[in-house]
Amino acid sequence: MKKKWIALVCLVTLLFGAVSVSADELMDITRKAYPDVKDINRPRSSLIIDGNTGDVLWQDNIDEVRDPASMSKLMTLYLLFEAMGQGKLSEDTIIKASQTDQNIAGIYEISNNKIVAGVDYTISELITMTVVPSSNATTVMIANYLSNNDPDAFLDQMNSKAKELGMTNTHWYNASGAAASSFKGFYTPQRYDNNAANQTTARDLAILAYNFVKKYPGILKYTNKPVVTVKKGTPYEETFETYNYSVPGAKYGLEGVDGLKTGSSPRGAFNYIATVKRGEQRIISVIMGVGDWSDQDGEYYRHPFGNALIEKAYADYEYKKLLTAGEHKIDGKTYKLEKDFYGTVKKGTNPKLVVKDGVLEVDNGLLTLSTLISDGMKVELVDDGDSPVMNSKNDQGINSSNKAKSGLILDPKMLLLVPVLVLFVIVFLESGRRKKRNRPLAGRDNLEDDSQNYSRRNGR
Repeated sequence: MKKKWIALVCLVTLLFGAVSVSADELMDITRKAYPDVKDINRPRSSLIIDGNTGDVLWQDNIDEVRDPASMSKLMTLYLLFEAMGQGKLSEDTIIKASQTDQNIAGIYEISNNKIVAGVDYTISELITMTVVPSSNATTVMIANYLSNNDPDAFLDQMNSKAKELGMTNTHWYNASGAAASSFKGFYTPQRYDNNAANQTTARDLAILAYNFVKKYPGILKYTNKPVVTVKKGTPYEETFETYNYSVPGAKYGLEGVDGLKTGSSPRGAFNYIATVKRGEQRIISVIMGVGDWSDQDGEYYRHPFGNALIEKAYADYEYKKLLTAGEHKIDGKTYKLEKDFYGTVKKGTNPKLVVKDGVLEVDNGLLTLSTLISDGMKVELVDDGDSPVMNSKNDQGINSSNKAKSGLILDPKMLLLVPVLVLFVIVFLESGRRKKRNRPLAGRDNLEDDSQNYSRRNGR
């Protein structure tokens, strides 16, 4: 009995050990491609989603509120592209730089480009300088133009848009990611704390990136190059190298990367969002809290983690056509699809298709990023099942489990139940053996005689 309990303890220890190891799966995945990555640089948050469906393919601590730093600029640019979509301005719209704009560009701590008072800059040039060198000066120029030089009104727009998109843990205090107090009086919102850092999460940034690329893919022509030049051939010409080193041609160039934005700060450490497209499948990666501000090489450390997770997602999942346009029988009812239906599925599986409230969905075991994002498609009921209709080849799908918290890893909390279950089974079986052992047996002598006869017959 003692040996059995020792074995049980060993088993439980091994199982709990497996749980702790699973928490480092991110490091294991990354080290397969980049063996030199260090534990100290492990991201505080990481998230991979399918950019077509919003399905979560990987997640780790995605709702921790953090400082996004210059990734804040994406919301300013989102509002700009929204305004251009509404016809309020265009990429050719000209903004004449003011003395204030030049003064902001001259602040060493927050500036990395030149702006000259009296010079005309197109919206296109301002976008380029906002996303590539991450110019705080051009970001404020855009924000001031959209709000008639009212920083509070623009911040109101930023926060309102965040709520509209479902970014539930986000609050903006400035337009660029640099605290308003660092602008030395040239950018001073009145109703917002000038010393506060912007607050958001990996999930909320993924929501923003998802909507941005979906609605305004034109942003990607500004973010997909390793080197860009503005004002070429003029006295104001400047060339910039991207900080997104996952863009092809950069230090950690990865196939298909075409955006999106980086950000770093003393409070937020090093962060980036990468958007990738291979074939019809788009992946969005959010990495936050890599390294420490004291080590500026953190701008390089962040990319191996994102790259490794992106490759893992492409290896495990695919975005493909599941049904062609037309009529199909699903769960005994016939529905009409106006167009082909695509979904994100784990490679090698054939998940079940279901219709809920007139929406066709794929039961793929994946969570969707937000309740405001749907991976389904509206369909029309043609027949309720009373008349015979040929089954769709997709009717016989594999029933998947309930939506999982993560696509690439199991929830460690679920693994904790395994040792408990094992212990319960062993105790139950041992109790059954004891009862059987203590039960009086009728005809015991006859049983012993039979066993002796069996031994003799088999040469014992």
